Amino acid sequence: MALLQRPFIVLLLIVTHQFLQYWVAFGLVNEEGQKQEEFNEELLLKPLPDRKVLAHFHFHSSAPPSTSNGRHHHLFPKAISQLVQKFRVKEMELSFTQGCWNYESWGGFDPIPSSNAKPPGVELWAVFDVPQHQIDASWKNLTHTLSGLFCASINFLEFTTTYSAPEWSFPPASGNLRYGTLPREAVCTENLTPWLKLLPCRDKAGLAMLLDRPSIYRGFYHSQRLHLTSTGSGSEGMDSGIILEQTLTVVLRPNSQRASMAHASEKHIQPSWSVSSIFGKQVSGRCFLAKSSNVFLLLDRGLVAELKHLHKENEKSAANGLTSKIFWTNPSFELSANPDRVFIEENSMHSKSSSVLYKFQVEKYSESEPFDLGLIWKVPVVWLCQQAPLHAGRFLMGSGNERGAIAISLKSTQLSEGFMGVNADDERCELRVDVFQVVPWYVKVYFHSLQVFVDQQPKAVSDTIEKIHVSPSKDKVSPGVMEVVLKLPCLVKSAALTIEFDKGFLHIDEYPPDANQGFDIPSAIISFPNFHASMVFLEDDSLNKSPLLSKFQEKSPVMSYTEVLLVPLTTPDFSMPYNVITITCTVFALYFGSLLNVLRRRVAEEERFLKDKAAKKTGWLPLLLSKLSAKLRGRRWEPPHSPPASSSFINSKLVFKVILVAGLAVGWQYYFS
Repeated sequence: MALLQRPFIVLLLIVTHQFLQYWVAFGLVNEEGQKQEEFNEELLLKPLPDRKVLAHFHFHSSAPPSTSNGRHHHLFPKAISQLVQKFRVKEMELSFTQGCWNYESWGGFDPIPSSNAKPPGVELWAVFDVPQHQIDASWKNLTHTLSGLFCASINFLEFTTTYSAPEWSFPPASGNLRYGTLPREAVCTENLTPWLKLLPCRDKAGLAMLLDRPSIYRGFYHSQRLHLTSTGSGSEGMDSGIILEQTLTVVLRPNSQRASMAHASEKHIQPSWSVSSIFGKQVSGRCFLAKSSNVFLLLDRGLVAELKHLHKENEKSAANGLTSKIFWTNPSFELSANPDRVFIEENSMHSKSSSVLYKFQVEKYSESEPFDLGLIWKVPVVWLCQQAPLHAGRFLMGSGNERGAIAISLKSTQLSEGFMGVNADDERCELRVDVFQVVPWYVKVYFHSLQVFVDQQPKAVSDTIEKIHVSPSKDKVSPGVMEVVLKLPCLVKSAALTIEFDKGFLHIDEYPPDANQGFDIPSAIISFPNFHASMVFLEDDSLNKSPLLSKFQEKSPVMSYTEVLLVPLTTPDFSMPYNVITITCTVFALYFGSLLNVLRRRVAEEERFLKDKAAKKTGWLPLLLSKLSAKLRGRRWEPPHSPPASSSFINSKLVFKVILVAGLAVGWQYYFS
């Protein structure tokens, strides 16, 4: 009987040990009575007007303050924790972007474009909690660490010519801020794989399973972002807490063959799609270590207003159809899965309609019943996404390789008037626009040539610019920085800023391998401090459980990035070094080849070879007659000798080569002396 109880006791101890491990991992056991680490995964899907779909992955990890030095992390990535503690990073954001965000078609006023629409290449900014004289050293060490962590060329941002220190125009305005970009950095799977390794389940379980590489990188826009914030502990002897946000924003075109066949001839029919048709996979369940795993489907304000307009013949259906439980089977579209909850955005002064958000809990699904949300359109729908007050663009003026000008264009989207309401007609109504521009040192900007045009009319700088901060560039030391606050009329139709520059000259070692392609000027940042991109939904009790919806409620200023400019500089003729190298190698080959040929040649063997060759050329009949004549005379037969002229010819040729090589050597030494 005792023998039978022993295996049972051992099995019970093993099960109890595993249960306690999972218990501690989820924060249910805490000896110190502190809050434990948490991880949440969420996915937001949003149809776009130009027959595309926006997929926004949001992974939220948090590590509360702890008294243990070098603590063990159950969920939070240890590499990020060590990075924050070593370099004393207060706040940091790193983004890898491929493609440009289309503000006109995909919108510019929602929280997603304001926070996740990034410039092409790599963008990095960080705020340090160190003394002023240690910031540059901390920035240099941080760039090298991130370069090795994400397999990218972020270490090029260590040079003072590649980063700047904004004063107040960049949103996290702080004296300890450093900002840098690499517009030409290529984004590939080598950057995505380390990013996924920071997740507790990586891409083996949960929503991260949908991140199929071919599906992600064939999209029109792809941006992976990492944002961390270090929260103070509030007491001595405790490490600061860290909040890590990992977002991946992708714009994809669904398979149009899944569109409804009944409306295949319609021009504006939206393509029907599903999760499996976009990513090639289904969600078989949540990440086991995630506290919550949700999928949201967002219908923005413009789409909801258009759907209401389509059903205006039935006012009751139009008013209550969006909030009813059978809205996913309405005549406009159909959802393949029933949502668990429906959220309605609180109507604000910025729009006449409200967004609708559908929530799907992934934890209810499994491998036997995977989650595959599908959206089937039944009628053609045309709508517009909400735009920022002004659409920003940038271009170059001038021609030639000597001088030019940079122009920043701002065009009204007919939105500022509605935002300002009744005060728009007031002459004192002003629209504030912040402009942040970084220019490399080899583009020598003349800041005194700044001109402002409002509605195609030149205006005095003092009348339109409320505040300006300029940091001139220094050759091979630091870039030029311009921060401007514009005050424009609320009913402005267009505005433009122009500034002239000269093109500098670079040393031959400073040119990149593809110098003829041109040199990049990083994107300018246009922000509107008076407008905030936020979406406030009802059902406040559930918002505390969703980091994504809580992020939407934060009032962040509306921001947009301009295009990256390509400036052609005066480029030297790189074929000249090639010609010098080839002629030098040719001279060396002739010199050493001839010298070695003379030193290693054996004259006696050459003479013997010539005799044998001459004997072979002699005919058989003269040879036979010579042998017969020698025998009749009783003499010994000797083969015929080569004529002496050949020997003298060889000697003269050898002397000529020696003289030629000696002359080349003397000329070479004289030329280089």
